[in-house]
Amino acid sequence: QVQLVESGGGLVQPGGSLRLSCAASGFTFSSYRMSWYRQAPGKERELVATITSAGGYTNYADSMKGRFTISRDNAKNTVDLQMNSLKPEDTAVYYCNARGRRDYWGQGTQVTVSS
Repeated sequence: QVQLVESGGGLVQPGGSLRLSCAASGFTFSSYRMSWYRQAPGKERELVATITSAGGYTNYADSMKGRFTISRDNAKNTVDLQMNSLKPEDTAVYYCNARGRRDYWGQGTQVTVSS
């Protein structure tokens, strides 16, 4: 059974940091490109960051460059998203995605940036 389980979301003040983690199971994690997406209320889901299967290449949406860092541990089957200098507009549900032979999604974790 494939599972992507996100954790680490919560409430943080503007300028603060959070680290999201996604634990994967049920598929060959090291063969899949991993991404984080987010969806704010009333908006479409958007790509936040992507990391290739071996972790050698990362890509970020323009508004996240320099603030967010995606990383993965293929030995632990986890992918993390370190988010710094958070802004109110970063408030959204953040989803973990695995893309390879198939496409898998986690259930999401809420991130709220507010004072």
